[in-house]
This record gives sequence, structure tokens and C-alpha cells, in this order.
Amino acid sequence: MDAEKQQICFLFRKRHLELIHHEGPSASSAPDDPPSPMAPTAPPAQPQQPLSRYESQKRRDWNTFLQYLRNHRPPLSLARCSGAHVIEFLKYLDQFGKTRVHAPGCTHFGLPKPPAPCACPLKQAWGSLDALIGRLRAAYDENDGRPESNPFGAKAVGIYLREVKAYQGKARGIPYEKKRKRKRLPGTAPVEGSSAGGGEATVAGAFSSSAASEGSSAPPTSS
Repeated sequence: MDAEKQQICFLFRKRHLELIHHEGPSASSAPDDPPSPMAPTAPPAQPQQPLSRYESQKRRDWNTFLQYLRNHRPPLSLARCSGAHVIEFLKYLDQFGKTRVHAPGCTHFGLPKPPAPCACPLKQAWGSLDALIGRLRAAYDENDGRPESNPFGAKAVGIYLREVKAYQGKARGIPYEKKRKRKRLPGTAPVEGSSAGGGEATVAGAFSSSAASEGSSAPPTSS
């Protein structure tokens, strides 16, 4: 009987060892997983500085001009734009003007303060056009344009602005005297609408991108 008991115990231990070998170590005896490294945190985004009034106006004027080019018949790319197209754009803006420019045959021609209204057309004031060209010229350079091919700095555009200045000065009886340039403090932005015009401070108030896309005011075809 003792030999039988010993054999049974031997078989039981052998079976127990086989079970342990097949099951492997228990979950409680498994080593802990290494801690996962912490993901790097992104630095807080710096708040964007609001654009100045001049920069905001310059961006609106640039988008307005690009909209004009898209609506042009035939469509016109910025690379093919010349000084003649810029003058065409300035003449197109006259339909949104708010400055009364008297014709030579008008009885109010040359009067700074007409006593009664007349039927002379409304146009963009010279000061508005001069300031607009300044902003568009700067915007062109900032948008990867070559300074030597800047259409807003073309000689023909300067001649056209001088002619508008001289004619509006006579028609409205307002002599445009050359102002002395004021010394600007470092870090200050240029003053908008510094050119004398007596009309609109900016063109965007009279002409917006939505107006440019209207069919009734489609840009003229270049001759």
C-alpha cells in the first residue's frame, strides 16, 4: 500500500508541474508594464496682433483689385497687368464716386461752394485715387511682385493722377498746394487719406468686392 501511495503522489506532482509549465506564470507574477513616456505638449499659440487701419484698408483694396481682374472681359492675370489697365481701373471706380466734378460748361465750374445743385457727374476724388494707388503699389510689392514691373508705379499712372488733380482743382475751385512732408516718429504707421481730395477717405467704402462681382457693373473691355 505504501508503494501505491508513493506512486500516486508522484503522478499527482508530475501532473501539477505539467500544468504550471503549460499555463506559464500567473498574471499576478507578470512584471508591470513600463510607464509610457509623456507626449510633448505644444507651446501655447501666440495671439495674433490686430492689423492696423492702414494694413486692413490695404488688404481690402488689394482684394478688390484682384476681383476686378477676375471679372475683366477678357479675364486679365496680374502678370499681364500694365499701367494702362490700372488707369482703366481708376476710371471704372468713378461710377462709385461721391465727389461732384463740374464740367467746363457748368455755371458752377470753378466755384468751391456752388449756390445750387447741378447735374454734373460724381467721381472719385483725386486724393482718394492717389492714396489708393499708394496702397496698391505697396501691396503689389508685398505679394511677390517685382518692383521694376509694378504697374501701379508706371509713369502713365503718375501722369493720369496729375491730370485728374489739375482738372478737379479747376473744376471745383480748390487749389491743390503741395504740402510739406511731416516728420514721422519711428514705429508709427502712415496716416491714411493724407492726400488732399475733399472727397472719399477710402475707395473701399464706395466700391467693395461684392460690387465688383455684380453683372450690372462688369468691368469694361479693354480696347
